[in-house]
Amino acid sequence: MTRKEPVKNHIRSGNPSRGQASRAAHTASKGTKTTSMPSDRTVSARRKAQNTRMKRMRRKRIRNTIFLLLLLIVLCTAGGFGVYMLKGGDFSTPANSFNAFSEFDNTLTSKEEQRAAGFAHDFCVVTKDVALDSVSLDDSQSGVLLNLSDKKVLYAKGAYNKVYPASITKIMTAMLALKYGNMDDTVTISQENVTLESGSQVAGFQAGDQVTMDQLLHCLLVYSANDAASAIAEHIGGSTDKFVEMMNSFAAELGCTGTHFTNPHGLQDENHYTTAYDIYLMFQEALKYDAFQEIIGSSEYYSIFIRDNDKYGIMWQSTNYYHIGEATPPQDVEVIGGKTGTTDEAGSCLCLLAKDKYGDSHVSIILNAGDKETLYAEMNKLLSKINN
Repeated sequence: MTRKEPVKNHIRSGNPSRGQASRAAHTASKGTKTTSMPSDRTVSARRKAQNTRMKRMRRKRIRNTIFLLLLLIVLCTAGGFGVYMLKGGDFSTPANSFNAFSEFDNTLTSKEEQRAAGFAHDFCVVTKDVALDSVSLDDSQSGVLLNLSDKKVLYAKGAYNKVYPASITKIMTAMLALKYGNMDDTVTISQENVTLESGSQVAGFQAGDQVTMDQLLHCLLVYSANDAASAIAEHIGGSTDKFVEMMNSFAAELGCTGTHFTNPHGLQDENHYTTAYDIYLMFQEALKYDAFQEIIGSSEYYSIFIRDNDKYGIMWQSTNYYHIGEATPPQDVEVIGGKTGTTDEAGSCLCLLAKDKYGDSHVSIILNAGDKETLYAEMNKLLSKINN
């Protein structure tokens, strides 16, 4: 009879029994897959295959890029050929080669044109004669009608023809007086100021009279006094010759390319001339002075000055027929003011600022009319068009 031995349980802290370790290893082996490491030969083969694929892909990308470039060149060539033929291209004439200096010059020209456009933004630009129904000036005459509000040229005839301006010259004289003078200055009339050609328009000053610059300016613009012009020139410029230099310099600064002055009043001199367009440029600049606008709108001027240590007063009436009731403007036209001029050689001349019924400002100029009656009749024809 066989006797069974009792089972003894041993507990060892920290180390499992061999059977436990075996069972744990067996259990772990059931939940984990074991991967064997590839051989060196296998790794080398894989890398070689991968490199081969990458080379093939690079060659393919290069071929595709070259193809696209060639296609683009073909398309551009075909497009250029099409445009050339549409524009009437002729292969019998060789195309001009690229010229860097020419391209640079064209760029400069474009920039100059842009600057000119910017400069002209504030001005009415006359490029050719512009006709108006019922307005017909003689061949010897010049004239313009310009809308200052929208810079439109409504009428133009001979705008750049050189003509004698007569007393319209005094617009420039007045501007320099306002620009450089002090209206409170006292001016002593010299003998040179009153020694003028016989029959010329004068305020009636005598050598030794003491008048202010403000009084001289009013006499200049309201009554068109030549002695006042001479006194202003001498006071502002130091001499008439120096003042004339100032006139020509400022005219050039304003862009008056067809103007040359020899005196401050406009008495006849064959080297003293301007154009209708240059008069517009000068007039528009003068209108920036409030005093100028105020004075040219006056119908008369009365002032007291000193003669022989005594007060002496004279009333001067405007030479502008619109201001003294000798001429009436068209309906819905307001004449603000302007400057007249008359000599035998220059004819009758008038430069005006007027407003239409909408309040828009216009400059109208007529030069070398046969007489004053004709001048104002022609001016009314121009002014009648500003409300159209």
